[in-house]
Amino acid sequence: MTFLSEPNAIGSDLPRRDGAAKVLGTATFAAEAPYENPAYAHPVQATIARGRVTEVDTTAAEALDGVLAVLTPAGAERLASVEDRELAALQNDEVAFRGQVVAAVVAETSEVARHAAGLVRVTYAAAAHDAELRADRDDLYAPEQVNPSFATDTAEGDVEAALATADVTVEQTYTTATNHNNPMEPHATTALWDPADGGSLTLWDSTQGVHPTRSVLASLFGLDEERVRVVCPYVGGGFGSKGEPHVNVVLATLAARAVPGRPVRLALTRRQMFTLVGYRTPTIQRCRLGADRSGTLTALSVEVVEQTSRIKEFAEQTGVPARMMYAAPNRRTTHRLAALDVPVPSWMRAPGECPGMFGPEVAMDELAELLGMDPVELRIRNEPAVDPDTGKPFSSRNLVGCLREGAERFGWSRRDPRPGTRREGDWLVGTGVAASTYPVNRMPKSTATIRRERDRYVAEIGAADLGTGTWTTLAQIAADALGVPVSGVEVRIGDTDYPTASVAGGSSGMTTWGSAVVEAARALRDAYGTEPPDGAQASGSVGQADDRFAMHAFGAQFAEARVHADTGEVRVSRLLGVFAAGRIINPRTARSQFIGGMTMGLSMALHESSVLDPRTGHVVNHDFAGYHIAANADVHEIEAYWLPEHDPHVNAMGSKGIGEIGIVGTAAAVSNAVRHACGVRVRDLPITLDKVIGGLEDRPATGR
Repeated sequence: MTFLSEPNAIGSDLPRRDGAAKVLGTATFAAEAPYENPAYAHPVQATIARGRVTEVDTTAAEALDGVLAVLTPAGAERLASVEDRELAALQNDEVAFRGQVVAAVVAETSEVARHAAGLVRVTYAAAAHDAELRADRDDLYAPEQVNPSFATDTAEGDVEAALATADVTVEQTYTTATNHNNPMEPHATTALWDPADGGSLTLWDSTQGVHPTRSVLASLFGLDEERVRVVCPYVGGGFGSKGEPHVNVVLATLAARAVPGRPVRLALTRRQMFTLVGYRTPTIQRCRLGADRSGTLTALSVEVVEQTSRIKEFAEQTGVPARMMYAAPNRRTTHRLAALDVPVPSWMRAPGECPGMFGPEVAMDELAELLGMDPVELRIRNEPAVDPDTGKPFSSRNLVGCLREGAERFGWSRRDPRPGTRREGDWLVGTGVAASTYPVNRMPKSTATIRRERDRYVAEIGAADLGTGTWTTLAQIAADALGVPVSGVEVRIGDTDYPTASVAGGSSGMTTWGSAVVEAARALRDAYGTEPPDGAQASGSVGQADDRFAMHAFGAQFAEARVHADTGEVRVSRLLGVFAAGRIINPRTARSQFIGGMTMGLSMALHESSVLDPRTGHVVNHDFAGYHIAANADVHEIEAYWLPEHDPHVNAMGSKGIGEIGIVGTAAAVSNAVRHACGVRVRDLPITLDKVIGGLEDRPATGR
């Protein structure tokens, strides 16, 4: 059959191929793996923040009808590797943080497993713990690098001298709260250990990367990777928390090994997810800016303090975006960590850029106010000609275009720059702006195979779809690369039986997997021409990135905030984002990603805060009753637009990642809008009414 080329499958507004399956409930998630007669596992968690387990009494649990096994540190299988202490489940009696897994029950039903877990009695020898993050601690240290491999500190010029001679300076401290990823699908695994022929392991796991998960599990259990299969066709959200295996995956595997031949399901509860699967570390950011009277930056300094776990270091790259965002001859960034008796932090949507753009973008607003300058124009005035950090030219940089387009669409020119001057009834109304950026990331390893099967082409790669549209967008990329209609392409993903794919993280998915698909299509055409026979196939792998350029996506976020004049309640009536993110593969899925990121940024701005009690070492609001997230009522209107951008250097498709840039800058824009609305500057997220109302009480009385 000869396919007639359909013009530009890339760029077509196509519905998601997985949409019907999800709406109808036929999409199979990890806790629904198609196995008969599964058993269920449930963890037992430590009730102290530091110490050791001295005794585990399993008598009552084992006596319960339906209990198959109780795993304890004394009897659990020994892992082949315990270097990663977060994953060393039940390998010793140490308790490193409150909520750590100290035992587990395997039972016939989830209800019995949970009940039996509550009957396990654990005795501890408690030790003094430390779970309080402060910038004045005397034990802060500099990590060797920050995630994933950036320099811990950078310096250029003389920041102190430049600040001392600057016409205008800003020196403030900004904080971001602990945030938990909280995908709607909990972290879940169904594990099956088949002892035949030396043993093999199959995992249905909710993961952002089936091949990375296989690699970790094979190492932990001393297995050849060929004996481990990981399956994940659908993911109900992850936001980074499913980017690498956590202890729940290890625990499910241990449980399956304890009942060989029987599939075991383990789905964490919402409360357990506040302890066991990572979170965004809280940050303390001391930001200093110096500028001349024209608004040109002469100095920029960002000093970051954040926490990590005592058992495993994770250093959020919070100061990194400030290194490349604006031109300044004198620049410095630093990172310092406090190692605490807390769970291990990890990736959360746009790590580094998301918290790291809050402090500097609010500081830029403060500088604009001191200068009496429009904050949009201040950012444009400090646009760099090349990447300030590396000195490389940008492959494309359309931040100015985003700012100008956003200002036009938002009606920015009608803004009275004076804070607190616009009032509608009981509500003070203001607007704010912030810039956003995210790097173009390309992972070094991914391979795709394309095969002719009768009247269609099949593209196979072990990629993941977190709800981002991968099932659809990879088909669009393959169709254009092959020169066929997108209806003639089938995509198969989410299984280690398919060729190796990198993790879905760092907004790198389409850049990496799409590049591999294009290479496979080219190889197929080179080998067989436009009419390959049935069964013909070819493979292709992602190539090296063009390191001559600095590659980033950019955006501008605009917010309208309303502050109740009497109560300090904050509402955001409008959010608007304009982005420059290369060629858009699918406008429908892209708009969803941009709006989703902006909504998450709004949630970070107004609500999200995991409150850790340093006396007990645990998050006290560890469910959706206490951990608030944005709802429809929190924003009246939300808009996402993008600029047409041609960038031939980023990859064969000309695309940039869009999964994370939407969240970057949103919280700063909201904070700046609140300041403009009521005159109160909130530098500590989230922006709750108690942080606003004190400043409102100092305002002079006005008529209504």
